Amino acid sequence: MSRLSLVLNTLMLPERRAVIFASKGVISMALSLFMAMYLQLDRPYWAMVSAIFLQVRPESGLVIEKGFIQIAGSTLGGLFGLMILDVFMPYPLIALTLLALWIALNSGLAAYVHSMNFTYGFAMCGMTAAMVVLLFFSSNTPDSQTAFSIAQARISEICVGTVCAVLVSRLFWPVTVIAGLRMSARTTINKSMQYLALELDPNGSHDGRHQHADSILESVMAMTDDASAVFYEGPKGPARSRAISLLCNRIMSLLSMAQILGRFQRNHPELMSADFSQFLQQLRAGFIRVAEVTDYEQAYLENQQLRRRVLDFGERSDQSPLETRMTQTAAELVTALGLILRAYQALAVPDQQLAGATRLQPHREPLLGAVNAIRSGLVFTVGAVIWMATGSFAAIMMMILPVVFSIMFSRLPGTILKLVFKSLMIGALAAIPVGLLALSILARSSGDYEVLILVLALPYFLGLLLLANRPTLPFGLGFCIPFTIIVRPGPGMSFSADVPVSIGLAILCGIAVLAVIFTLITPPGGKRLQHRLLESTTRDLRDLLNHESPRDWYNGRMGERLLKLSTYDMASGNKDRSMTDLGFTGLNLGHAILTVLHYLKSIPDEEYPASFSRWHSALADAYLDASRGIANEDFDKASRQLLNDLQSTQCPQQTRDLIEGISNRLQLTFKRTAASVSG
Repeated sequence: MSRLSLVLNTLMLPERRAVIFASKGVISMALSLFMAMYLQLDRPYWAMVSAIFLQVRPESGLVIEKGFIQIAGSTLGGLFGLMILDVFMPYPLIALTLLALWIALNSGLAAYVHSMNFTYGFAMCGMTAAMVVLLFFSSNTPDSQTAFSIAQARISEICVGTVCAVLVSRLFWPVTVIAGLRMSARTTINKSMQYLALELDPNGSHDGRHQHADSILESVMAMTDDASAVFYEGPKGPARSRAISLLCNRIMSLLSMAQILGRFQRNHPELMSADFSQFLQQLRAGFIRVAEVTDYEQAYLENQQLRRRVLDFGERSDQSPLETRMTQTAAELVTALGLILRAYQALAVPDQQLAGATRLQPHREPLLGAVNAIRSGLVFTVGAVIWMATGSFAAIMMMILPVVFSIMFSRLPGTILKLVFKSLMIGALAAIPVGLLALSILARSSGDYEVLILVLALPYFLGLLLLANRPTLPFGLGFCIPFTIIVRPGPGMSFSADVPVSIGLAILCGIAVLAVIFTLITPPGGKRLQHRLLESTTRDLRDLLNHESPRDWYNGRMGERLLKLSTYDMASGNKDRSMTDLGFTGLNLGHAILTVLHYLKSIPDEEYPASFSRWHSALADAYLDASRGIANEDFDKASRQLLNDLQSTQCPQQTRDLIEGISNRLQLTFKRTAASVSG
């Protein structure tokens, strides 16, 4: 279906969910306009713009969270704008330069967060400062009182729109974040079970495994983003937020251990006994049964039975050190699955005994932050040059809306960005004639509030229908925001055509400039970013033991990192997905270090082998070398030294066998990885 057909289908045959969403949006904007007019704010339509931005995700918790962030960002931006004017009021060029740097800073910092709500907060911080400074210099009475009045009005308008959007979200057809999270969690757990079954299937396909892993990582990061908003949904919100963090964190552990078992089975069948091979297939059948049941109690019971079978198999004395370690990995995997199921149940009935876990953290890449900063700074600078050359009020829109869009959409891949900018331009283009039609009707009316709502309700309703569906969201955003600024609803409206048209054309030009700058200035190549991701993983491996909860900390650090490696791999057309595999190897290594440390803690302090530190350091070096196609032999030497040192301690034989099994597996992994990358 073409994008135009998709738009028409959305407008002509809307889903019930979209109709409710659009109805709530119209009520929210009508209420915000009424309150802004009642309070006699200068530009009531900015309260409507604030309400529109809060409608992008209608769930109550997300609206409340975004509302707080929007108010905080607007207040900080307004204060910075006042600070610029207080010092550089007589020097407009210096003030605009500082404003461009402020916008660039906020855009760069936005690259360090993953949640769209927090990204939007940085956008509001930059936009409010720009509005205060630009409206001040375009005013007829540029003095200190005017500057303060402008800042106060802008922040007040944002606050009015925020409060109205939150009230409507809570009172009319409320939708909660936790309801969507429960559905997402259930789907992700089932996908994880299917992934486990694929990993343990000797005939499973490489593409199938990666498709499942990619889907799981996307779901996990999406749930992590929404977990903070659950906090605002009633007294049970904090406990549910912790449960989501625990569930996502343990799914990362699950993926790590599944990879270990799957790679061992696929790559080294000669090291497996017939009994162990049969055990893995029984394990696979158990995961399939867990995925098939629909009741939590039954799923938990199936997992407990599976855990008993794993423990029974682990008591055998005829296993090699490698098989002993693999059996222990299977036991840890089943234990993690039990925690995941408990965390899922805690979303419905909070479990106070369930410990929390570190949330998955966004990967912070300075290069991407620098690119975003340069893009947004240039977008503002181009608009500023045009404004200074023409003195047109419409040119101000080139420095506000495009800057907001540049921050909000900076994380999107280049191919998607092109479609988004095109959709924004089509929406903004449609807003011009519709806005002129609305103004021509309003010119014949009394201009009262009731007439405003009657005339504007239908255009907003149609625009919000597009905003309700993700594929058509850019069309809706491109229509609703420019339409509001073109019409500028309020008590002192202008009905001449020249100003609305010039504003609409300025917005179109700003989006066009934005698209050109994003096309010319692109992030570094995928290969370079992939290697930086792997270097970051190596640094985390070295730093792993310096944290209070190292397993949770490491899982949290690896979440988005794995997703980015997968995304770059797919974009490069790399069919063997070697970089994604390297990312999962890095995840496995963190768990291997912690497992060895756990075994060594059974040894008295005075006999604790100092060679473990050398083994730990050699492991991190071997991983980085393997990612470059280099076979590092230092890890083999460090492993032999560690095992030799353990012979002279009171370390139990079973513990030595387990550590030997881990070391042997890792040696095989590094050799295989180096050969794969160099070949």
